[in-house]
Amino acid sequence: IFLARLLAIIIDLLCCLQLFQDPLDRADFNAVEYINTLFPTEQSLANIDEIVSKIRLKIRRLDDNIRTVVRGQTNVGQDGRQALEEAQKAIQQLFGKIKDIKDKAEKSEQMVKEITRDIKQLDHAKRHLTTSITTLNHLHMLAGGVDSLEAMTRRRQYGEVANLLQGVVNVLEHFNKYMGIPQIRQLSERVKAAQNELGQQILADFEEAFPSQGTKRPGGPSNVLRDACLVANVLDPRIKQEIIKKFIKQHLSEYLVLFHENQDVAWLDKIDRRYAWIKRQLMDYEEKYGRMFPQEWCMTERIAVEFCHVTRTELAKIMRTRAKEIEVKLLLFAIQRTTNFEGLMAKRFSGCTLADGTMKKAELPPPSTNPFLEDETGTETDETVIEKGDIDRPKKPKAPDNPFHGIVSKCFEPHLYVYIESQDKNLGELIDRFVADFKAQGPPKPNVDEGGAVLPSCADLFVYYKKCMVQCSQLSTGEPMIALTTIFQKYLREYAWKILSGNLPKTTSSSGGLTITSLLKEKEGSEVAKFTVEELCLICSILSTAEYCLATTQQLEEKLKEKVDASLMERINLTGEMDTFSIVISNSIQLLVQDLDAACDPALTAMSKMQWQNVEHVGDQSPYVTSVILHIKQNVPIIRDNLASTRKYFTQFCIKFANSFIPKFINHLFKCKPISMVGAEQLLLDTHSLKMVLLDLPSIGSQVVRKAPASYTKIVVKGMTRAEMILKVVMAPHEPPVVFVDNYIKLLADCSTDTFQKILDMKGLKRSEQSSMLELFRQRLPAPPSGVENTSSMSLTAPTPEQESSRIRKLEKLIKKRL
Repeated sequence: IFLARLLAIIIDLLCCLQLFQDPLDRADFNAVEYINTLFPTEQSLANIDEIVSKIRLKIRRLDDNIRTVVRGQTNVGQDGRQALEEAQKAIQQLFGKIKDIKDKAEKSEQMVKEITRDIKQLDHAKRHLTTSITTLNHLHMLAGGVDSLEAMTRRRQYGEVANLLQGVVNVLEHFNKYMGIPQIRQLSERVKAAQNELGQQILADFEEAFPSQGTKRPGGPSNVLRDACLVANVLDPRIKQEIIKKFIKQHLSEYLVLFHENQDVAWLDKIDRRYAWIKRQLMDYEEKYGRMFPQEWCMTERIAVEFCHVTRTELAKIMRTRAKEIEVKLLLFAIQRTTNFEGLMAKRFSGCTLADGTMKKAELPPPSTNPFLEDETGTETDETVIEKGDIDRPKKPKAPDNPFHGIVSKCFEPHLYVYIESQDKNLGELIDRFVADFKAQGPPKPNVDEGGAVLPSCADLFVYYKKCMVQCSQLSTGEPMIALTTIFQKYLREYAWKILSGNLPKTTSSSGGLTITSLLKEKEGSEVAKFTVEELCLICSILSTAEYCLATTQQLEEKLKEKVDASLMERINLTGEMDTFSIVISNSIQLLVQDLDAACDPALTAMSKMQWQNVEHVGDQSPYVTSVILHIKQNVPIIRDNLASTRKYFTQFCIKFANSFIPKFINHLFKCKPISMVGAEQLLLDTHSLKMVLLDLPSIGSQVVRKAPASYTKIVVKGMTRAEMILKVVMAPHEPPVVFVDNYIKLLADCSTDTFQKILDMKGLKRSEQSSMLELFRQRLPAPPSGVENTSSMSLTAPTPEQESSRIRKLEKLIKKRL
């Protein structure tokens, strides 16, 4: 087989090769090209006879092949007709055989029916006879059972009746299809009458044994009533419910009298007596009546559940009447005792009877999932401190659901406003105490080793929040939780403004105005007042505290959403409070930046007042650079060490300082005019020194050298490189003017005529030279894209920051002259 397949493949390949090799078989055959291929030159025409002979031989072979194929096809039609006739004959023969087999099968079936006809008749007779005998037996049992049932009912033989009644009911079910027979219908009516009589008789016996009015029958339950309960299981369920209802009502009648709303023991301060009473009653029931009722009736649980319903109703009524007397401690005491009792019931009972009561199991509040909630039996006190990340501690295993949760304590929910108002008052006093303590104790001491101290009042605040959440989660997961969340929001904002923002150090002068003191100090040459080390540590401490409050508030929002009802989750939103803490953080960073920035201002002013055209040689860095570096080395290590726990905010401080200092340095650089070539070289050296210091700013003065963040490095390199380019343009010769202008555009890529004007002022060119330079600069500027306004026109309509600062300086000079 393999060789045959291989041979077929080889033949196909040869055919394909021949097909591709023979140009006569190509689809795009061209006779002229073919003849030119056979006779490319005149000399090749000598072989024309030989080639004609080969072509004629090929034609004869093709004719032979065609003739053979045509002859072979002449016999195909005849062979097909012959094969069709043979197939039709075979089908006719097969059809005949099938018909013979079918006839024989029908004959066999008829023979079997004749043989088994008598046997079928016997089977039907046997089945009918068996059914008749069974029905007669059931009828005999039913008739005798009904007679016995009636007799035993009159004699109150409930023990025998319980078993007999169930059997009679089961037998009667077999006669449901025979109810059209008068005798059967009569027996069914007698059974129903006996059931009704039994029900009324049992209810009368229980009424006699446990009358609604008066005392209980002495001597305890009788065996007759115990058997009567077994009969009630077989009777209509309404009989059973009526027995249970009357017994429980009679059993709790004493409770309604003892704890009536006009009694002293009915108030919340003596709520323990209610629960002690029901415990005694349940023990008394177990001793006297525990065996009288069937175990599946769960009478002990039913009594306890009904007691809870009655207690909830009575407590709600008395609290509405005496609402003004409810105090927070009294309310919490009553709630705690009630929840403890509900937990005790959950341990004692399964809750299987709740579906039968007025309080459906589906209406119970959802189980507690609050991670702040500690075990009630634990020893945790109110002074427990919430450490950082305390909210993220691993959750305890979820306790099993309490089906009795809220069955009594739900009545306290309308009065929880007393608790919410109390927490509002307590939190207000707590915030006032924090403010007083801060004023009395002063700012926290510098804590460099631990990387900045979080204010202790922050931990105290969240300790109190945890306590409130534990208590409120035990009371309700509905509207009271929303009200408590509103209180949390209120005092989070107050803490942010009164404790944090309110204690941030104030600057000596605001950026929007001038004071006589500041002007006199500046006139005398004194430096701007700086924050002390204690004030810097205080700002860092407030920043760390705000950062902790921000993270903890976010976690608090998540836990509140987990605890509250699903329908109220959208109403819990602490985003505003988190934004408040973010503002405190931003203000703290801005204060640190302003302090260091203001400390560097005198040095930059000194730089702009130097006579740079008189500098004769380039030396070491200038005194103003040394002054800037000194201020940086004084402030930054303190800030870095106190923000060690919040590195991202220290990085923000560095970035904001760079964004503030570098533009200010460039503005003062423009004021240095005129500048000689040597002076420009000295300024370039100073700029490079400042650039190196700024690049090393995040780790300056630190034993551990860390690589500065890439975002900060990019800002410093971009800003200081611009300053260096400005000085390089100043150092470049202004002749020829075209080269100077092109060099400016290449180095600075600044199309503003104001900047170019400042460069010309720094070079000390005359006004006539500047005019020609400006005209050339405008001509050499690249064409702006469509839709963009000219920079010069924009500068005419809106004053630049440099113009604003010059106006302020003129005002300062005017005030100084008058002073």
